[in-house]
Amino acid sequence: MKILIIEDEPELREILIRSLEKERYIVEAASCLEDALEKVREYNYDCILLDIMLPDGNGLSLLREVKKLNRKENVIILSAKDSIDDKVEGLELGADDYLPKPFHLAELNARIKSVIRRNQQNGQMLVEYGNISINPDIYEVRIDNKLLDLNRKEYDILMYLMNRPDRLINKNTLAESVWGDHIDQVDNFDFIYAQIKNLRKKLKDANATPQIKAVYGFGYKFTTDN
Repeated sequence: MKILIIEDEPELREILIRSLEKERYIVEAASCLEDALEKVREYNYDCILLDIMLPDGNGLSLLREVKKLNRKENVIILSAKDSIDDKVEGLELGADDYLPKPFHLAELNARIKSVIRRNQQNGQMLVEYGNISINPDIYEVRIDNKLLDLNRKEYDILMYLMNRPDRLINKNTLAESVWGDHIDQVDNFDFIYAQIKNLRKKLKDANATPQIKAVYGFGYKFTTDN
């Protein structure tokens, strides 16, 4: 899961980054509206934490851009500006939640999990496809109710694919979502291919019904079709 933090206050931004990385999220950050808009136009995120009061503009402008791009990012507004008008406008523009500052990190984490569960998991605690089930709260993977041991990146890849079954997944998009936006600076994808290969083997050995199929020239498709 990849999160974008848009926050101009350096100390709070660093606290949020450290806290969310401990929760095993891939975390990117922007300190101003201009940088945030550039990231949103270029990359996809599972959740955006958005401060309204930015040094170069109102954070609600980013919500308008997300809406214009017809994107599905979950957005939680984080702001000390506790105005009913801002809350209403933010929600009307597509924000999923509003958390006034100051807030507890535990509550923020719970809100993030809640909006992701609501919008990506149809409100369910478990993510299920074929005979695979994942409990994201405890990072537990089961196949036919038997635990499957995965490393961090194997789990992240599987979670990404489980939320997008039977869809063509571009290898660049998958890499950005699992390794972060800096992935576009690497020379090749050999280390990603190695993780995919290991994950495929573990799924096959555990008799998983879904398969990771390579789509030549594009990426992958996670499917139960033979």
